[in-house]
Amino acid sequence: MTQKYRNIRPVEKSQWPQLYIETYGCQMNINDSEVVLAVMQDSGYSLCHTIDLADVILINTCSIRDNAEQRVLGRLDLFRQQKKKKPSLKVGVLGCMAGRLKEELLNHPAVDLVVGPDAYRQLPKLLGMASQGNKPIDIGLNPKETYADLSPVRLDPNGVSAFVSIMRGCNNACAYCVVPFVRGRERSRDPQTIEREVREVVANGYKEVTLLGQNVDSYLWSNPQNPTDCLNFSQLLEIVALVDPTLRVRFVTSHPKDMGKGVLYTMAMYPNICNHIHLPVQSGSNQILHKMNRRYTREEYLEHIVSIRQILPDCAVSSDFIAGFCDETDQDHADTLSLMNQVQFDQAFMFQYSERSGTKAANMYHDNVAENIKTQRLNEIIALQNKHALASNQRDTGKTFEVLVEGVSKRSNLEYYGRTPQNKVCVFPKATCTIGAYVQVKILRCTSATLLGVIT
Repeated sequence: MTQKYRNIRPVEKSQWPQLYIETYGCQMNINDSEVVLAVMQDSGYSLCHTIDLADVILINTCSIRDNAEQRVLGRLDLFRQQKKKKPSLKVGVLGCMAGRLKEELLNHPAVDLVVGPDAYRQLPKLLGMASQGNKPIDIGLNPKETYADLSPVRLDPNGVSAFVSIMRGCNNACAYCVVPFVRGRERSRDPQTIEREVREVVANGYKEVTLLGQNVDSYLWSNPQNPTDCLNFSQLLEIVALVDPTLRVRFVTSHPKDMGKGVLYTMAMYPNICNHIHLPVQSGSNQILHKMNRRYTREEYLEHIVSIRQILPDCAVSSDFIAGFCDETDQDHADTLSLMNQVQFDQAFMFQYSERSGTKAANMYHDNVAENIKTQRLNEIIALQNKHALASNQRDTGKTFEVLVEGVSKRSNLEYYGRTPQNKVCVFPKATCTIGAYVQVKILRCTSATLLGVIT
């Protein structure tokens, strides 16, 4: 039987024990927190939005970079002080840090339990053990767990955009990345359960869905009764697009080694699939790409860009960059800048290399680029990307885009914000529209990060 979809708003008073969830990291972590809330609600917990009311605090963590972990450790120190005020309070660490740091986290005086991404179903049981004075840990990886039977309890306060996980884990083993160690092997979710969840999202008034996977292009589901009956990502994307022509469909993340033209043709066929592809390149140097174990070359990456622009001329492309990876030379860095100039990305996420223990890079290479050089190179990448983003936004000035109203602007309660199909943030006066509405916005001016316009 299909579990009824629930969209819970935080409450401050309830006869149920109160649960506070804090989430760090990527969209997958946000979706995981929604799965956790579904599990906990079914066991009699009610969501609250302040730690002062909480009987249980769960912090869902990220291990991609050291600064993400340091933020979590800082929060644990705060939760320790909270436990002094309320000794019965239980604190659990979930997600990627749980899998990476294990006993080190359990030894923290604030922490009562440590739970990895594949063990969320065990949370009520583990909390029961913690209430009896134990300090349980469950970080085991389950190659079959996809949480496909659960309907996540959405945490988006506006009820506009929802995340739907289509797969879990990763097989890529990039040299710098901890994901395969903390999230396990790649496994794709049954497409029928994905379609069911998307239909639930639509039935509950959501206007946009983002399909999530560490590498959506490698999605491949085989029918257990007939292994030759397979479904790939382009076919899944079509199924989701056909659920409702008014539903906006996005997806992340694509991997250059697996991306094919089939996805591009599907995007071209269905106007409700947004014209935006996040295609992380990480470096413009073949030497560094090889050392990173990315399994594509600079030339192959650029071929993807050519295909995107031929098949989807209005498609925005965003990317990721890592500055100062092991043995990166001035020439390697120059290759990255030249690739950026050649592609001119619309948006990008840019970081200094942060060594993570247990990865191939940590075990086999030397983190031998000086911190000041990393910072210098990152600043050059950021400056160039800001230049390209501004030029991209300036080309949109004078154009009119359909924008999904997502919420009130952080700078003024007289303005709304939303995103164009190209995933560009747009800010505009409220006029008479409401959150969740589609509006036509004419772009009047811009910054490197934002389009500024008016409803037409």
